[in-house]
Amino acid sequence: MYNIILCTLFLICTLLAGASCANKSITTQTMTAEEKNFEQLIDTGWKEVFFDSCTKNWKEKWFLDGLKATVTNSKKGMDFISGPVAGDDSCHAVLWTKESFKGDIKIEYEYTRIDEENRNVNILYVQATGSGQGPYSKDILQWANLRTVPSMLTYYNNMNTYHISYAAFDNNNDDPTEDYIRARRYMPVEKKGLAGTDLKPDYFRTGFFKTSVPHKITVVKKGDNLYMHIINDEKQMLCHWINSSFPPIEQGRIGLRHMYARGARYKNFRISQLKE
Repeated sequence: MYNIILCTLFLICTLLAGASCANKSITTQTMTAEEKNFEQLIDTGWKEVFFDSCTKNWKEKWFLDGLKATVTNSKKGMDFISGPVAGDDSCHAVLWTKESFKGDIKIEYEYTRIDEENRNVNILYVQATGSGQGPYSKDILQWANLRTVPSMLTYYNNMNTYHISYAAFDNNNDDPTEDYIRARRYMPVEKKGLAGTDLKPDYFRTGFFKTSVPHKITVVKKGDNLYMHIINDEKQMLCHWINSSFPPIEQGRIGLRHMYARGARYKNFRISQLKE
């Protein structure tokens, strides 16, 4: 009887292992070449250089642009909420890391939208520095006093950075399904605003970032490649942009922008650099 039980357990384990391998094989076979490249990239040797659980005092690792925003920490994470008045530039807000990061980086965090707005955008700034012209020194902390009213044009006219907008809607939108994800490379030298700064492609009607739904976001900047991977309990998506037309972005701070009337919760925010 004992031998029969052992044989039965062995057969069950063998079948389960086979099923697991089969599922993994199917997943691998259905991945695109782009997805496989991304998987290989995130498995490359990375060294964590910044971590914030977002449950303690945010002022230890971040500084804030905007006087009308609120930032609060709890066991659930860091709730970042911009000012309430749509159309009022003083109600924009940006949280910046106090640290600056060089080279190829990976940014990972948990994001949960806590507003119900179908207008305006959230933005991740990747390695931002000032233009170096006039008062806009490369160290953006040196001219934080010029961003107490964090109007968008102050940033795209005077910073070098990658910008990824997500959980994003047009200002005149009233349809919660009409979201988009878009990347840009600000060009302050040209002083043309946002015209011609976009990196293709744009991603429309993604179905992500519904209110109260947690998402894991991973952004990788490797050379001229910029990736954003999004996953929740139901699905995942990979966005990929290649900077083939603009000067490279090589160092700077990481920023979280909320346009007016937008709010989100962040948790376990980490930044890694490729090991040399």
